Parts: sequence; C-alpha cells; structure tokens
Amino acid sequence: MKKILTLAILALIIITFGCCPNEKKQENPSASLIEKKNQKLSSDIMTPEVLWSFGRVSEPVVSQDNNTILYGLTYFDIQQNKGNRELYVIGVDGKNLKRITTTKFSEYSALWNPNGKKIGFLSAESGSMQIWEMNTDGSDRKQISKTENEITGFSYSPDGKKILYSKEIPIEKTEKELYNGLPLASGKVITDLMYRHWDSWVETYSHIFIADFDGEKLANDLDIMKGEPYECPLKPFGGLEQVAWSPDSKVIAYTCRKKTGKEYALSTNSDIYMYDLASKQTSNLTEGMMGYDMSPTFSPDGKKIAWQSMERNGYESDKNRLFIYDFELKTKKDFSQNFDQNIENPAWTADSKSLVFTSDWHATDEIYRLDLDDGKILKITQGIHDYTGVIPAGNKVVATRMSMSMPVEIYSVDLKTFKDTQLTFTNKDLLDQLSMGRVEERMIKTTDNKDMLTWIIYPPHFDPSKKYPTLLYCEGGPQSTVSQFWSYRWNFQMMVANGYIVVAPNRRGLPGFGKEWNEQISGDYGGQNMKDYLCAIDDMCKESFVDKEKLGCIGASYGGFSVFWLAGNHNKRFKAFIAHDGMFNLESQYLETEEMWFVNWDLGGPFWDKNNKIAQRSFSNSPHRFVQNWDTPILVVHSELDYRIAVTQGMQAFNAAVLRGIPAEFLYFPDENHWVLKPQNGILWQRTFKAWLHKWLK
Repeated sequence: MKKILTLAILALIIITFGCCPNEKKQENPSASLIEKKNQKLSSDIMTPEVLWSFGRVSEPVVSQDNNTILYGLTYFDIQQNKGNRELYVIGVDGKNLKRITTTKFSEYSALWNPNGKKIGFLSAESGSMQIWEMNTDGSDRKQISKTENEITGFSYSPDGKKILYSKEIPIEKTEKELYNGLPLASGKVITDLMYRHWDSWVETYSHIFIADFDGEKLANDLDIMKGEPYECPLKPFGGLEQVAWSPDSKVIAYTCRKKTGKEYALSTNSDIYMYDLASKQTSNLTEGMMGYDMSPTFSPDGKKIAWQSMERNGYESDKNRLFIYDFELKTKKDFSQNFDQNIENPAWTADSKSLVFTSDWHATDEIYRLDLDDGKILKITQGIHDYTGVIPAGNKVVATRMSMSMPVEIYSVDLKTFKDTQLTFTNKDLLDQLSMGRVEERMIKTTDNKDMLTWIIYPPHFDPSKKYPTLLYCEGGPQSTVSQFWSYRWNFQMMVANGYIVVAPNRRGLPGFGKEWNEQISGDYGGQNMKDYLCAIDDMCKESFVDKEKLGCIGASYGGFSVFWLAGNHNKRFKAFIAHDGMFNLESQYLETEEMWFVNWDLGGPFWDKNNKIAQRSFSNSPHRFVQNWDTPILVVHSELDYRIAVTQGMQAFNAAVLRGIPAEFLYFPDENHWVLKPQNGILWQRTFKAWLHKWLK
C-alpha cells in the first residue's frame, strides 16, 4: 500500500482539493502550506498536528541527461481540511533545489518530455483532470488534452510523437428499458459479482489510449483495447507503471486481467499484452502463466522485457518473481528462482545488462541489483530504513527512502561504492525540533523455537528506571511486513510520543523471512501467528521498565482481526483494545468482501463446505465465536467506504461489546475507506486513539 495517478490517488486528490477535481476552488493554500517548513514547535514531543505538518515527497522522475530530479511535494492545511501539491526540481548531486509551481491546483504525475525542454503533468485547472505542459522552469503552462472523461495517467512515447493515457469509461446500463422515464431513479440492477471494489461502486472501467502529439495538442485518439470490457490499469491501485513503451515507440506492453464479474472476483490471473502500433494487433506474452503478471519494462536496447510475476492464481501475496523475455531467443526466464524474496519496482540500467529493484528482507526494504551475465543478485544498500522506489541515473540510482523515524526523502546511491546520499531535506526543520523514540531490533523465540524479529520503539526521553504502559501492535495484510514504514495514522513515533512502549512483531505470515514463514498463515487464522503475538508481549513483560498491568493491544485490517481474536483469548493480559477495520465475523466477511480470491485462498474456501477441513478450521477461529470471553474495554474504528472489510464488521463487534456489558466506543467515518486520509479525520483518529488508551492504561 507503497506511482503514477491511480484510483487510489484519485481518492487522495479529493482529499488534497477538499472537493471533487472538477469543482472550482476559492482559496489558494499553496503559499502558506509551503511555509510550514519555517514553523517553530512549542515542544519536542510530536502531536497529531505536527504529524500532519510534514511535507510529503512523492513521484521523483530523473531527466534524460541524468542531471535533474523532478518530484512532487504535498503539504496539508488542517483548517481547510485539504492540501496542495507543488512540483520541485533538484540536481542529482543534491544542489540547485527549486520550486517550479505555485498554484491552487495540485500538479500530479509529472514527467519529462523526451525533448528535455518541457515537463508534462496532470492538473484539474480547467475543471477536469487533463494533461498540461510547461517549460522546465514552470513557465508557459498550456493544456494539451481535452478528453471527455478525466485522464488518470499518461506517458510520452520515447520519440515524443505520441502520448499514451488512461481514463475511465462508463459502463452502460444493461437493463436500459427499466430506466425509461425514471431520470431520478438511483437503484442499481446488479447481475454479477465485483459490483463494488475497494471504496467505490464499479460504474466505469479504465482503458488506455494513444494519441498523436505535435507539441501543442493531442489528435487521433485510439483505444488500443478496442472497446473490450476489461480494465487497464488494474484497480484499485494500478497506475501507468503497468504500461510500457518499447524504446522504438512501436510497441506498447500493458497489464490486463481480461475477466469480468464472478470470474474476475475469483481470479488474480493478469497477463502482459503486447500491442503493435503498426498492425494494431495484440498478443499475450504470458499466456499460461496463472498468477499476477504486472509492471512490464523494456530494456533500453529493446531486446528484452522484464516484469513482475506471481505463480499461483488466486494468491495475491504469492512470491513476486522477476521474469525476463528475450525477443531474439524467444525465451522467458525466472531470474529470481533462487532468491527467496519478493521483487519490487524493477528498473533497467542504461546498458541493458542489469536491473535494480527493491526487496524486503528481515523487515527492511533495500536496493538490489541483478546482473544478467551471471544471473547473480547483489544487495547494494543496508540499514534501518525502507527504500520505496528506485530509478537508474547513470552510475547512480535515485531512490525514495523512509524509516519509522523519518518521512519519505529522496536519496542517491552510487552503484560502484554503494554509498547513499540524502538529497532532499524537506522535513529537517521539524525533525530537528522533535525528540524521536529509539527503535530497537530484538529477536524473540516463538513457541516452536523460531527466531522472530520484533521492533521495540521506546518513548522519547526513555528512562529505564521507570515503568511504561506498553502496546502490542498487530500488523495487517495479513501478508504485510512490519518494516521501517512511516505512516500518517499508524505512526509508531506518534504512539510513543503519547508515553507508550510499542512492541511490533514480524509474526508468522509476513514476507521478508522466506516463503515458508510468509505462507504459514494461510488457512491458519487464529493459529501460530497469535501465539507469535503473545510470545512477543510476554517476552517484553520480563523487562523491569514494562508495566505488565498496563498492556494494550492495537491493530488494523488483519491486525483488527487479531485484536478481536485476542480479545476473546488473551487470558487477561491486556487492559485495552483498539481494532480498526478488522474482520469480526468470518462467515459474513466471506460474503461481504469483493475480492473473493482473497478469502478463498486465505480462509480456504466457503463456510458451507463442511468437507473442507482448512475452511472449517478458519471459520471455527472467527473472533465472533469467542465474544463470550470478552472482558476488556475496546475501541472499534471503521469506515463506510471500506468494501474490502465492510463497516458492518465493526458494527457487529461494537454491538457485541455493548450487549456483553464491555466498555466500548465506536469511531465511525462516513467518508473514509480502508484508510483515514482526510486531515481533520486523521487528527480526530489520533486524538481518539490517545484518549482511549489514556483512559484505561494511564
């Protein structure tokens, strides 16, 4: 949940603007927001307001001459409940930082025109999200597209003569005659599955188009998917990283799952398709490969194409492999066969002999290089941090990096010396004024004698002679590593600033510790991973500075499920619980969620299959079956627009607690999805989180 404009980012646009993209804006928050970097804090302890004052660096792009980085920077205004995103440039050497836009309209998906003289970007300045261009210093802004539907992403052809873009196409109502004379009817006639996805009802599908570009405007738009009822990029998170131009501008490779309805809801089988611009013919590069095949990228010499590939259909957290197809030899090969880690963000070096990528290992995300000559993979960074993206730039790579103690900044890494250099210091002024809690890596033995990496985060000004209330953090996913992420909600430094120690175990079911560790959780909800959680908190309770009479347990998504399950099985360890977007009743969850491949794989199948032992074990471990054991105050948080785990799951849990006589609160957001993205909602979340824990643990 870590690129070019997607449906997920479209939601963020609404947050940023505080309205729909085509609604006129009155205020210009830009200047005052950027000046947040000069604010002085009254304390060295973080608050929710300070957390929302950090600038958010995103989408760096390196110029063709490898000298300059273009990137976006967003600041949020709490009072206006929105933000503004501006564009900056900085040298790859870290010099000549310059802000090139100052507008009331956020600029997104900025790219260098291949001619090196212009920058293209998306903006809603004209009332609809369209493609614009400007000089590299930000002057002479001009709109170059005027499409009927808003554009969600774009890219230039390498020769600069065409532009590829994506937009949403409305799905026509199949029962037209039923709506005759009923222009105000709001009812939807639904005939198949996947009628809503993530946080929106499925009323459009995304397609990619190509258009001629003469330097001024687009012409001769062509839907390369020929009106097919399939989506590209893939929803809900896919962007133009799922589409690639060949270096000669003659072929487009794109990701697509050519399925609809029930078939779509049950399958993760996407493929890489090759569209030839001259013949207008499409071929399937990955036919017969049954899992996710995504994010194609051509080698600079055009002789090969690489992509990320999962092996098994229906398993969204399968190992992400690195496949390469050789056009001359007509062969495809898995170059990560002996690499027991996931491949993320692969990118070719200029000589076409290597690829760089990021991969998670032991709870940090580092940069690696694959050399094709010998097939060896080399780790080129090391530290307590996460690299979240990587772009080759001559003898260096430009990358974004974060940690539990620092928001995203841009770095460069020398490919020969492996030296990393911080280039942007967006939040240095704020960070210099704050005291951060120490982050410690600790190995804890599990019940089956495995070593489990657990992060311990201590409060600022920690005094080992004192006793501290302590929180067990339960990770979501479920296959999502507790790495060195920086979050604007589940922020560990914000938690410890409230005076708590945080214990964050990388329990069973997380990537970064090999295939066996990651896959153990599927079909074992409520099993070994729950024992792992309890091992972590029990081990920490041996420390004199942990107040074992004041323990809390918190988590979201699968972490919320974990909290609900532990509430009925914790043997009075904890004095307070917080569950956000958690699964409470797995039987209703099975029929309420939209991505059926997830529940089929992780739960083992439907609850009505009495002969399926894996499924029956999963459903017998549903948290609602242990609610008779609940004896501890619980805060439940859930949002109306969460369709992956419907809001009724949170309602059931809260209602059960109240009926059982358990002290409970329900924090409900009518306008948020699986996350809480709006500034004032985010601060309300943090204040409620703190108040609940202080009520029971302080």
